[in-house]
Amino acid sequence: MGQTTGRTLSRGRILTVFGPVLALGVFTVLLAVLAGLSGFYQHEMYALASVAGAAVMLLAVVLFYRQGFERRRSEAALQSARARVGDLVDAAMDAIISVDESQRIVLYNPAAEKVFRWPRAAVLGRSLDMLIPERLRGVHARHVDEFGRTGVTARRMGDPRVLVGLRANGEEFPIEASISQHNEGGMKLFTVILRDVTERVRADEELRRSREELRELAATAHTIREQEQRRVAREIHDELGQALTALKMDVAWMQGNLSAGISPLAGKLSAMQSQLDTTVAATRRISSDLRPLMLDDLGLIPAAEWLVENFSERTGIPCELQIRPPDLDLAEPHASAIYRILQESLTNVARHAKADQVDVTIEQVDGSLKLTVRDNGRGFRPAEARTQKTYGLRGLRERTLQLGGETRIASEPGRGTTVEVAVPLVAEAASQ
Repeated sequence: MGQTTGRTLSRGRILTVFGPVLALGVFTVLLAVLAGLSGFYQHEMYALASVAGAAVMLLAVVLFYRQGFERRRSEAALQSARARVGDLVDAAMDAIISVDESQRIVLYNPAAEKVFRWPRAAVLGRSLDMLIPERLRGVHARHVDEFGRTGVTARRMGDPRVLVGLRANGEEFPIEASISQHNEGGMKLFTVILRDVTERVRADEELRRSREELRELAATAHTIREQEQRRVAREIHDELGQALTALKMDVAWMQGNLSAGISPLAGKLSAMQSQLDTTVAATRRISSDLRPLMLDDLGLIPAAEWLVENFSERTGIPCELQIRPPDLDLAEPHASAIYRILQESLTNVARHAKADQVDVTIEQVDGSLKLTVRDNGRGFRPAEARTQKTYGLRGLRERTLQLGGETRIASEPGRGTTVEVAVPLVAEAASQ
């Protein structure tokens, strides 16, 4: 293609120079003929032709000089541009490699030498495969071939994945790269600009590991807290509850055996009986809030039914619970986590939603447990809630993450709120 273009430009220059010359020559001949026909003498015709020829030669010389000057200026500008591009390529911080259609390396800048640790003389003219792990060479070749057929000028390679390069010592390392294609001298060239992202990948891996460790630490802390709450709830229910029940029985016995004439003492015993009833009720409530015993004794579903019923009794908000399948059963830590998430969701509804209807669904779908709590309250903007100290929502998300699940909160002002939690049950099934 470049040779064809060069021949076209040469023909253009020839026509530019000789076109006017030929036209003026023809005009001179016609002028001499007309002069002869008009009665001019022969020497006058020669003189006229000589003057016209000299003019033609002068014009030709001027045109040739001008074409040569323009050509030299264009070549100088092209050389300058190539030199600037070469300087930019050599000074680039990123590795730049160009290959032809047969994947032979034709350009290899100093940054590429530093990244791949191959000197330029050792790679120019050789296959690009020497810079790619053997197992990935076929994939890379197909990728470049497909890119060449698309006609796209440039794009990022491997997005969003990180690619892999091969150093001279056989070490593999992660890279990010973009590829472009262009034609030069009738030959298609592919240019890759790449960057060694080893440090970034290492930092990402350390961050991921750190987050995983924090999540495991939080899960352990939650487990310990649940165990402690279970222990305290059981002691409150068994020890304190039994002691209060015994006191109630003693007060009742004293009331039954008190002489009728001692009215002040009877009133005091009656007040003690009322206070004991209130204390027993408070003890049961505190014990249930710490850890409902039926969650350990009967399982998640009875505990969820009790929680929903208790919510409706305390708030006066109708709450409908659906469970699919009806015999759904979960082991720890899933049972405790789902119960706490439901508890926190209903607490948020009671505190903030101003709703008059709540629907709760617990269902098992495709190896995952899905909990949905939907209310028709005043709603809110989730984006604004993230900037505020919404510890309830944060705790809800944290509990879900500990089980490898996802939380989705959909809400709009005046349109209610829907909390969806999906938790995989694969880990639970494997542990059973």
